[in-house]
Amino acid sequence: MDQRLLDYLQRILNARVYDIAIESPLDPAQKLSARMGNQIWLKREDTQPVHSFKLRGAYNKMVRLSPSELARGVICSSAGNHAQGVALSARHLGCQAHIVMPVTSPTLKSDAVRALGGHVILHGDSYSDAYAQALELQKRNQYVFVHPFDDPDVIAGQGTIGMEILRQHQHRLYAIFVPIGGGGLISGIAAYIKAVRPEIKVIGVQMIDSDAMIQSIQAGHPVSLADVGLFSDGTAVKRVGDETFRMTRELVDDFVTVDTDAVCAAIKDAFEDTRSILEPAGAMGIAGMKQYIMQHDLQGEDLVAITCGANMNFDRLRFVAERAESGEEREALFAVSIPEERGSFKRLCQTIGQRNVTEFSYRISDEKEAHVLVGLAINNRGEIPEISQSMAAQGFTALDLADDELAKEHLRYMVGGRSRLSGNERLYRFEFPERPGALVRFLDRMHPSWNISLFHYRNQGADYGRILVGIQVPDEELPAFQNFIDTLGYRSVDETANPVYRLFLR
Repeated sequence: MDQRLLDYLQRILNARVYDIAIESPLDPAQKLSARMGNQIWLKREDTQPVHSFKLRGAYNKMVRLSPSELARGVICSSAGNHAQGVALSARHLGCQAHIVMPVTSPTLKSDAVRALGGHVILHGDSYSDAYAQALELQKRNQYVFVHPFDDPDVIAGQGTIGMEILRQHQHRLYAIFVPIGGGGLISGIAAYIKAVRPEIKVIGVQMIDSDAMIQSIQAGHPVSLADVGLFSDGTAVKRVGDETFRMTRELVDDFVTVDTDAVCAAIKDAFEDTRSILEPAGAMGIAGMKQYIMQHDLQGEDLVAITCGANMNFDRLRFVAERAESGEEREALFAVSIPEERGSFKRLCQTIGQRNVTEFSYRISDEKEAHVLVGLAINNRGEIPEISQSMAAQGFTALDLADDELAKEHLRYMVGGRSRLSGNERLYRFEFPERPGALVRFLDRMHPSWNISLFHYRNQGADYGRILVGIQVPDEELPAFQNFIDTLGYRSVDETANPVYRLFLR
């Protein structure tokens, strides 16, 4: 065995982490396993006292400091999870902790650090910005710097996760999927696994817009990224460590990159199996594992994903839920062009048939052609060409928006506005039962002379859907329209006099 690997094995075996850390469970993900055709296990580092693995490395470093070093105080830079680990360790060891965090860190994390007694300093937009500021403060004040990843004691502390996995799963294991930010977690796990069970693959997972380690491996030396994506703030690192680069290059078998949609889907996967909500970095291992399974057509293997953190801001859940359907390839999004004539919208709904509609957005804008944003529930991306063909058979043009970030991030919320063609428009909010056929029933009962001029619906996961409809009704037919509303059987609210409607849509 290589002497350096032997040295890390000894460090890991002698690591002091359990004064404040727990041996996290290795839980089977039964629903995900059944869906993916492999036995999937989740190493639940999200269940640690600070809901992240980071306290292992931080404490293993700090418990080895001398009394005089502890008296000077410690400083670190962190997007949040390492900060909590350092703050908790400092409280346990009786020293002061100064934490430099990016301004973009979730408030959940910065508030947690303060609650643990840490002195929080917000600086910069990424971990690397905070790191530079922490080094400056460390030199000025003679604090002891606790690196979040590029330190042998920190790496060894994280390596105890690998030790626990092999103790908890003593049978055949194909691969372990590990999120990568700066590289401390994967370096520690890989050091232990390759020293004890080298046949087990260690596979690194990075965000497609924060892949400093992968680019460094390809270049043959650590590289600095100009920018990193901030969705997974826990792995938003512009430059990996020198030691973690060396270890990752020597010990890690393969790498996978994942995008935001895939991570959102993985957060949902973890919730369905554990009823816990992971942060984006915490779900990256699951997302990478799913992608690797599909790319390599794996079946019947035992696989472990590290769920490394659960410090999620509640207000981010709206975005996660919205994008999870795309990440699971369970939603198709189309821009459909149809003739602007009475009956076209109903014909479009009939073409969709019994598929569950997840979204409809439409506003009358042209006398000849209408453009409708349509979201449909699907089982896989292979159904999209079939849907497009069925639209084309009816004379409709359907543009696939599944990979269009502009549409998914912004335009789907901006369909609408004033229209010179919206005369005699009545605006109503309806609550429809969330089942196939409810919309067609609504359209079937409408008088053929009435025209839908606005329609907005988005599935929110409830047993009923909230729908906004603009209907053009001649004045002389208002009594018949009111009878339609009264006998429809769907709860409704007349919003025609709403001042917001008149400001933005009328």
